[in-house]
Amino acid sequence: MSTTSEPIGVFDSGVGGLSVLKHLVRILPNERYIYLGDTARVPYGNKSEETICEYTEQAVKFLVQHNAKLIIIACNTASAIALKVAESISNVPVIGMIIPAAKAAVATTQNGKIGVIGTRATIGSKAYPKTIAANKRDNDIEVIGQACPLFVPLAEEGFHLHPSAELIINEYLSPLSDAKIDTLVLGCTHYPLLAPLIQKRLPTVKLIDCGEYAAKEAISMLENMQLLSPAHTSESLPEISFYLTDNTPLFPEIAERFLGFHISKPERISLEH
Repeated sequence: MSTTSEPIGVFDSGVGGLSVLKHLVRILPNERYIYLGDTARVPYGNKSEETICEYTEQAVKFLVQHNAKLIIIACNTASAIALKVAESISNVPVIGMIIPAAKAAVATTQNGKIGVIGTRATIGSKAYPKTIAANKRDNDIEVIGQACPLFVPLAEEGFHLHPSAELIINEYLSPLSDAKIDTLVLGCTHYPLLAPLIQKRLPTVKLIDCGEYAAKEAISMLENMQLLSPAHTSESLPEISFYLTDNTPLFPEIAERFLGFHISKPERISLEH
């Protein structure tokens, strides 16, 4: 039986899950967190389904062993391919990225044209079109998917605001602009790092940050389970333990830029043993 003092586990293939953690810390500042980044094996988007399921299973087992009361798969690729695997081995609830973002996109679109950008694996899985179709209103909705495989390396290497990123973004997003979408799901948690340039390319399009809606789902779930951590009596920084499968030099810099405060030194771990 979980208790209110136990942490929320957040798992991603690399730095992208920090965008989800940012929303969680904002919405649930009194919680403890474990952040697990599989930085040694990023990106997941060009891996086979079997490998993605294997990596996800290893990560979920790690978070369960560290007494997470709720697990958030802050990776769209793992959510699209391996959510059922994660749920089958976890003794606590698991939240993925797809369902909350799909529901938000359906509620947001006015013209029924929704764009989804993601890794090749996420787009190839058709998880977003299927979930959007299952949650759509009476009117027809068209989903236009676009794989953007270079976005994750740009984010991981800190090139998310570089002029080269703008050139790549313009190339990838041209078909979505031509399709006259009014809503765009950022179907990878790395992509909020690129959001300023994405919004510049599509200035009238509403961007759906899947991490924001997953965080809202988390607060609702914890409330229903009566597992929300009580408020602190004094202001303090959130308690976050960082675990990485490779201590990449840019991680602390990107994490502190995302979160707005100094982070504890990440601990390097292996998920394969």
